[in-house]
Amino acid sequence: MESVSPSKNRILPDFFRPILWSYDFSAIDPEKDKKTIIVNTINYGNLVHWRWINKYYGQETIKKILEQIPVSEIRPRVFRLASLIFSLDNLNYAPRGAKY
Repeated sequence: MESVSPSKNRILPDFFRPILWSYDFSAIDPEKDKKTIIVNTINYGNLVHWRWINKYYGQETIKKILEQIPVSEIRPRVFRLASLIFSLDNLNYAPRGAKY
C-alpha cells in the first residue's frame, strides 16, 4: 500500500485525540512524531486508526518502526495481531542477563 505524501496533509485527524491523550495534540506532527503515533495506534487504536496509519505511512514504514522498538512497548493483547498484519520477523527483544 502506498503512503500519502508528507506534504499533502500534515495534520493528524481528530479521531487520534483519545489515543494520544497524554501528548499536546496540537503540536503533534505526523512525520516528526510517526513512532509515537504508530506505537500508540497499535496499542490503543481501533480499526479506523490502523487503516489511517497503514494508508498514511505504508506497511513497510510501520514494520520498520515496530522492528526497531523494544517488543515490550507493544501490549501483549495486540502483539500477535500486529505481528501477523505487518509480517514482523525481526523483533527487538531486550537481552536478559546482559554481560557488561
